[in-house]
Amino acid sequence: MWRESLHHGQAAHERPTHALAAVLCGVLLGTVLQLQQRALWPAAAYAGVLALGLLALALPWRRPGLRSLAVALLVWGLCGLRAAAFLAGALAPGLEGRDIRVTGVIATMPQPREAGLRLRLAVESATLDGAPVRVPELIDLSWYAGAGDDAATPPPLRAGERWRLTVRLKAPHGARNPHGFDYELWLWEQGVQATGYVRSSTRLDALHGPPERLAATWRHPVEQLRQRVRDAIVRRAATGAVDDTGAQRAMGVVAALVTGDQRAIERADWELFRATGVAHLMSISGLHITLFAWLASALIGRGWRRVPRLCLAWPAPTAALVGGVLLAAAYAVFSGWGVPAQRTVCMLATVALLRLSGRRWPLPQVWLLACAVVLLADPWALLQPGFWLSFVAVGVLFATDSRAVVAHPMGVKGRFVTMLREQWVVTLALAPLTLLLFGQVSLVGLLANLLAIPWVTLLVTPLALLGVLWAPLWSAAAWGVQMLAWLLQWLAAWPWAQVSLPMAPLWAGAAAVAGGLLLVLRLPWGWRVLGLPLMLPALWWQAPRPPAGQFELLAADVGQGQAVLVRTARHALLYDAGPRYHQDSDAGRQVLVPLMRALGESLDLLVLSHRDSDHTGGAAAVLGAQPRARVLGSIEAEHALQALRPIEPCVAGQAWQWDGVRFELLHPPPDMLAAAVGAAAPKPNAQSCVLRVTAADGTAALLVGDIERAQEQALLDAGAPLAADLLLVPHHGSKTSSSAAFLDAVAPQVALVQAGYRNRFGHPAAEVAARYDARGIALVQSPQCGAARWASGAPQAWRCEREAGRRYWHHSQP
Repeated sequence: MWRESLHHGQAAHERPTHALAAVLCGVLLGTVLQLQQRALWPAAAYAGVLALGLLALALPWRRPGLRSLAVALLVWGLCGLRAAAFLAGALAPGLEGRDIRVTGVIATMPQPREAGLRLRLAVESATLDGAPVRVPELIDLSWYAGAGDDAATPPPLRAGERWRLTVRLKAPHGARNPHGFDYELWLWEQGVQATGYVRSSTRLDALHGPPERLAATWRHPVEQLRQRVRDAIVRRAATGAVDDTGAQRAMGVVAALVTGDQRAIERADWELFRATGVAHLMSISGLHITLFAWLASALIGRGWRRVPRLCLAWPAPTAALVGGVLLAAAYAVFSGWGVPAQRTVCMLATVALLRLSGRRWPLPQVWLLACAVVLLADPWALLQPGFWLSFVAVGVLFATDSRAVVAHPMGVKGRFVTMLREQWVVTLALAPLTLLLFGQVSLVGLLANLLAIPWVTLLVTPLALLGVLWAPLWSAAAWGVQMLAWLLQWLAAWPWAQVSLPMAPLWAGAAAVAGGLLLVLRLPWGWRVLGLPLMLPALWWQAPRPPAGQFELLAADVGQGQAVLVRTARHALLYDAGPRYHQDSDAGRQVLVPLMRALGESLDLLVLSHRDSDHTGGAAAVLGAQPRARVLGSIEAEHALQALRPIEPCVAGQAWQWDGVRFELLHPPPDMLAAAVGAAAPKPNAQSCVLRVTAADGTAALLVGDIERAQEQALLDAGAPLAADLLLVPHHGSKTSSSAAFLDAVAPQVALVQAGYRNRFGHPAAEVAARYDARGIALVQSPQCGAARWASGAPQAWRCEREAGRRYWHHSQP
């Protein structure tokens, strides 16, 4: 509809000049360059760049390239000033981990969690020990059930309410792993500059005051309405209006389509939608907003034409265009005004303004203008996968558009053929980009989307929205979701329904994207087939592996837990599987499975050092994604993981070789395994599997789990070969481990600490860190380093993911 409006406009005004195209390219160039900065300059420097750009732009440049550079300077300075102003409101390091009394208004509808609530608070005031302090204007809080010694379940919370709470805050700090999700960038785009949790117990409430609901305010009325609608859908699913489990789960999809609450969709359903390539339909995406605009415009235009007076006052096409954009914007606001919705509304408004001005620009110019408008509104959108998926899809449709097709009326058959062709074109063109961004692509996505797009957008979504007026329609929408889910389950069961490939480097991925675009352009087939060789490097890419006789180690950033990937020339071992975060999330699903998929890794062995949840929390997800991996560990026979795969006990003396690299277990001894039953059983830490990995040249790494001083001394007394170049610090740096005699025996050059940022245990303990420092041992901590990579071929060097990919929005720990 929006492309057609460009072809059927009023009398054309002047076409854009090369100078305007240069200006638009300058916007893109300035944004790209500014987002590459590792650290921000002073605000005065950006103001100077901005003034220089304005001065350069005022000069009568004749060459478009020079004008483009002038605009790039202007945009660089503007984007930098915005970032510097935002960063000036960051949480002061001295306020982290302190009990602060804050007063604020709940800015979004609270999100129920496994053990409490998640809420976003617009802060009005804050005090520390009775003195006023400045905290960020917007903070994300968790309110846990039982957060204090005797705390109760959090009370019902509603958007727009003003509360006074005692909280502990910290700077936004997310995991940094290769090819991982940038949580800190996501919070930056959301405008959130601190996260934390509510503190409440009898003792704390007596000291600081209990949580207080001060008033219900008029603020955030859209969020209040969203919450009422979401709660109504949830009540309908829970009170018997929907009487089977499948339909209740489908109601979660309905809630997501109406209010944008994606947490309402269960994890298993998300996995099904991703496997079949239709996940974009189950949230408020650009496609939903665009189709909503198209339907609203069609209805307004039809109704407008039925009233002659309205047509005389304002032409029906104009009213339809303006009304469609305004209603689409209203839908985007109601659905939470997420970043994808913001981008889509900006793009639709840009195209509509061109149409209303009577200009008929070439489609590439329109596409470039829409990109520039979106980036001026939100420069950091450029780093989001959704930006590239949406704009590449639109660009492909523009580039492959046939004016003869859209300029003449089409029957039902013609529209179906057109829809089929466009879906095929977009699917083929986006497949390389999807591989570049996510490392996987659905091979059944074309068929699934061909059926799901009209079903969801023309049936399910309208029913879900109309349910706001008449609740029984929500049940009808849930039935539509169920019908689709049955079809998707059948498609997902096909062999090779989804293909995962190692994440190719940027140059190979960019070449593959160019190849995919070349294949779908309206060019002679002799030119199109040239796209195939461009795609081959990304399709056949394999991550580099160590040479025979060497190994490399990747300590993943999993928070307060442990997970280390060891790779040889042809084999891989995972030592521990990280923690469980909450009911629907763990390190396996969030970090390790995507990481190994990105590396194209197939595990041979999973070693679980002991049963503690910060070491086994992600094991189920890892085993689900690695069906051929054996499991070795100190895990009791009654443990739930035993039902997923038999776990062989690890015992000192076990050893094997892979590709010239020796693996040897040093602990626990056989007699401890025999005593691991009954009341006298050793505690889990004492049973930790200790693994020594030795390269052909003698370079070694020692992975010790959570052993404590007694086990360290037992290893010393047994004369175990402890010397190693790298040590995984025992028990995350606890005071109970890393004895002086043990460190002297190991004598590592590098020691890795896997711990969470500002973890409640205080790992690594200051006295333990001092012990390593006194011996000249480099202590590499995951909060500062992110994922750490170390290779036996260069034992004195390591690579920190947080430092290698640093940008100015990333948190730097003091």
